[in-house]
Amino acid sequence: MKKKILMTPGPTQVPPEVLTASSRPVIHHRTREYSELFARVIDGLKYVFRTDNDVLVFASSGTGAMESAVVNLCSPGDKVIVTACGKFGERWQQMAEAFGLDAVVLSYEYGTAVDPGDVARALADNRDASVVFTTHSETSTGVVNDIEAIGGIVAESDAVLVVDAVSGLGSAELNTDDWQVDVVVAGSQKALMIPPGLAFAAVSDKAWDLVERSRLPKYYFDWQKARDGVRRDDPTTPYTPAVSLTVALDAALQLIREEGIEAVIDRHRRLGRASREAVKALGLELFSPDDDACSSVTAVKVPEGVEDSELRRLMRDEYGVQCAGGQGSMKGKIFRIGHCGYYNYADIVATITALEQALNDLEYPVELGRGVARVVEVFGEDAS
Repeated sequence: MKKKILMTPGPTQVPPEVLTASSRPVIHHRTREYSELFARVIDGLKYVFRTDNDVLVFASSGTGAMESAVVNLCSPGDKVIVTACGKFGERWQQMAEAFGLDAVVLSYEYGTAVDPGDVARALADNRDASVVFTTHSETSTGVVNDIEAIGGIVAESDAVLVVDAVSGLGSAELNTDDWQVDVVVAGSQKALMIPPGLAFAAVSDKAWDLVERSRLPKYYFDWQKARDGVRRDDPTTPYTPAVSLTVALDAALQLIREEGIEAVIDRHRRLGRASREAVKALGLELFSPDDDACSSVTAVKVPEGVEDSELRRLMRDEYGVQCAGGQGSMKGKIFRIGHCGYYNYADIVATITALEQALNDLEYPVELGRGVARVVEVFGEDAS
């Protein structure tokens, strides 16, 4: 038997308490019991989002929440500004094009963060732009954008700021209300520690004004229907929810509250730092920025002479640790160690051990134990 550790940026590991909760008998969604559960979940989500705004819940992946933002905020032909510094920023661009929007795209090389000054200039040059779409934690590259700065800039305009925080929510600093973010979309399978299948949108009053004018077609993802359900005395969803996932989310949010959101963010910061320092100690080159901003994933350049797929196969099949490959133009060029959600010190030690062993098997020059020793040092430094 081989124990397997899932170290991808999503889906991520699920705590035993959450798995146990999700295995309970299914309850009916039009009952007081479910409404009480759903009310707790909405309250817990507001705690993680750090918002007093409405938080809407859909049975879908995070991409569904992204699409819901486009169709609820926009009308055919609307001008929008899109920042694209990786695969998921490009997804905003593809959605804008799919729905016939006039997209002003600010493109950046993979591994480079969005320049808030570019957003300011784009807004000045396109005063009729109604929405700015950007990404918080760019999972494909390990870059975290300065949402606080972008939020302050967009707040001075008539545009609404929409942020994809699918991998960043709960792993990297994100203060929805204080940073003046109008819409934050997220998914369940990252730092929220449950399986894929739920998506969320936190929506500000400024954004609701735009929703009222939106003319793109929508049905299942209609935010106004979802808002009506959330605001009821017995909150519910307009259509059948993913009941067992909602039960699991209730348990996961309780774990987050018990740890405290600040402590959760700090834990992720330490995990990210330990991973990056270990990689550098092995003589490998980071693709992620070498700072404490990215807490959800560490992106590493595949060393010369090593085949990415074979490296990850050895880590998975021989040493029980599954990492992720690169996406888009980075496929085959980088591999990614995910550490957002239910992860701790031991998971990083196991991952770096597997990386060292796999590199050694491929006859790549590596000093066994050097990376693990650096992990120990980093956690010791942070504990002192």
